[in-house]
Amino acid sequence: MNYGRTLFSAGFLAALAIPLLTNCGAVPKGLPGPAGDLAAAGSCPDLNADALAALDFSKEFGISAEAGAKLKAGVIASIEIKDFAAKIDGDLKTACGGIATDLGAGGEFKSGEEACKAAAKAMGDFKAKMGANAKIALAIKPPVCRADMNVMADCAAKCDAKVSGPEAKVECEPGKLSGSCDAMCEGSCDVEAGAKCEGECSGKCDAQMKGTCSGVCDGKCDGKPSKAACAGTCDGKCDAQVQGECKGKCGGSCKLKAKAKCEGTCSGSCSAEMKAPKCNGEVKPPQMSAECKGQCDAKVSAKAECTPAQVGVTITGAADAAAVGKFKATIEKNLPIVLKVAIGMAESAPKVAVSGAAAVEGVQASVQEIAGSAGAKAAMVGGRLTNCFAATFKGAVDGAASIKANVNVSVDVKASASASGSAGGSAGAKSGPQ
Repeated sequence: MNYGRTLFSAGFLAALAIPLLTNCGAVPKGLPGPAGDLAAAGSCPDLNADALAALDFSKEFGISAEAGAKLKAGVIASIEIKDFAAKIDGDLKTACGGIATDLGAGGEFKSGEEACKAAAKAMGDFKAKMGANAKIALAIKPPVCRADMNVMADCAAKCDAKVSGPEAKVECEPGKLSGSCDAMCEGSCDVEAGAKCEGECSGKCDAQMKGTCSGVCDGKCDGKPSKAACAGTCDGKCDAQVQGECKGKCGGSCKLKAKAKCEGTCSGSCSAEMKAPKCNGEVKPPQMSAECKGQCDAKVSAKAECTPAQVGVTITGAADAAAVGKFKATIEKNLPIVLKVAIGMAESAPKVAVSGAAAVEGVQASVQEIAGSAGAKAAMVGGRLTNCFAATFKGAVDGAASIKANVNVSVDVKASASASGSAGGSAGAKSGPQ
């Protein structure tokens, strides 16, 4: 026997196995014998949610149908959560980075959380320039994030075969359903084009108003004659954002006093069936696996549509007019994006992070059990699953943590923007119906 040739052949196959087992890119196919098995074991599917949705995991990995369904849902959930986290982080990195940079904080920010911490510090430092007597008031038309309930229904049906018929019912948190109401609306009404508001207006008012005015108050400010900025209650005309009673047409959101006709999007209840219903609260999915719930929660939240927030800033008693102009400009430009997270996603996003992380960690802990359904090839399949999806699972868990951290820091930035100068007082940010 030629031992030299035998040792060479064994060494060659061992060397060949290393890149095949660790490389998820293109690998040679059609190789004979053990090398062919290693090549097949080393290949990984395209880590794209749409591509994975069409993939038969049971056939692809040689595992049972039940194991394949669990793995598929967990992997897609990981991608959806990671993408959702990246979207939130990107928005905050841009908005908070803009505030920090405009107010003199230099440097590159690696994440939204880092940018928002810099923005909060920059706002505190900048308020010192405006003086201890400066009073800041924010008039906010809050964002409203509405999830399409049909997205949840479609995701649930595709992810879990048990979800069908009456079992596929998707519900919205009570009082949070919104849509077009051709009858009487009870709750709030978004009147984009402007309509009569029989309640509290958050937006523009074309007539007499009483409440917070983020521009010039022409009338009375806290009971005294005024034709200037008012940090208190304006009773008269306002040339900018208002929050309060409007005796004319309201361009924004109107919190109705009672049931009334809504010439826009009704949020609450409608005396007739709502058209194009969406949910601006918690979307309650049908009973399905934890993996599918994590996947669908993330998908629904990522596809939710948020109306843009509007922010008006009023600053009185400041010592530095130039500082006032710079602070007002960057807050009105960038804070609306922060509020999308701090208000629009404050309740839903952390819940998505919790359910998503739990689903991913459950699948991650079950990899060997899933691989065990492959029988004699369990060890090879287990190695392949770890090789292909370990980084994806870790990215999702990290993404869930990022979501929670970014929601918390966005709330801190909102509070910092409304706090008054170095004396530490707070004018408070008044926000409208959510």
